[in-house]
Amino acid sequence: MSILLLGGSPQLPSSSSRLLAHIGEQLALQGHHYARLHVRDLPARALLLADYDDAAIARAVRAVADADAIVIATPIYKASYTGLLKAFLDLLPQDGLAGKLVLPLATGGGHAHTLALDYALRPVLHALGAKQVFTSIYANAQQLEWHAEHGLSLDAPIAARVQAGIEELSAGLFVLQGQRPPVPAPAHAAAADASVPGRSLQDQPYAPRFQAA
Repeated sequence: MSILLLGGSPQLPSSSSRLLAHIGEQLALQGHHYARLHVRDLPARALLLADYDDAAIARAVRAVADADAIVIATPIYKASYTGLLKAFLDLLPQDGLAGKLVLPLATGGGHAHTLALDYALRPVLHALGAKQVFTSIYANAQQLEWHAEHGLSLDAPIAARVQAGIEELSAGLFVLQGQRPPVPAPAHAAAADASVPGRSLQDQPYAPRFQAA
């Protein structure tokens, strides 16, 4: 089973691309394979003109088709996901996400856009036929800290949401394979943050304690 990390930020590096890479690394630790695709690396003219004959565009569309799961990351601009990501999603066939698991991620400057993924991106993912779209994960600038030496650090609330999203996606992939998902060891669960109880993203995902997430 394969996972495609799909980055929709026009800048690299960025908060969303770092969060995307962090989740990819955690999924790899659970035995999953992944590939990366940043839309900004595609030829701009071919992307905007939907030139399916362009070799890079054809490879990118094929990468989506070949993946069993997609983790999509985008910054939030003007209360929505980026136009760059929209341009790429427009290249996919009507059922371009059929049978696939999708985990949407977004980053923004504050808590005002917490629901942006749900009202802007989620309907598009369902329209493309996604088998399951997991609960969106939104992180604001105060919840992510980048260290040149130590990499990305997440504060406790967003770390708990990220861990829950990783576990849900991983379990879904094992189910697609016809395997029983492994039971996380207690030490693994505590690694995210010992003070945060384990929970599903479905458990009051936008309760007051998560309003800044």
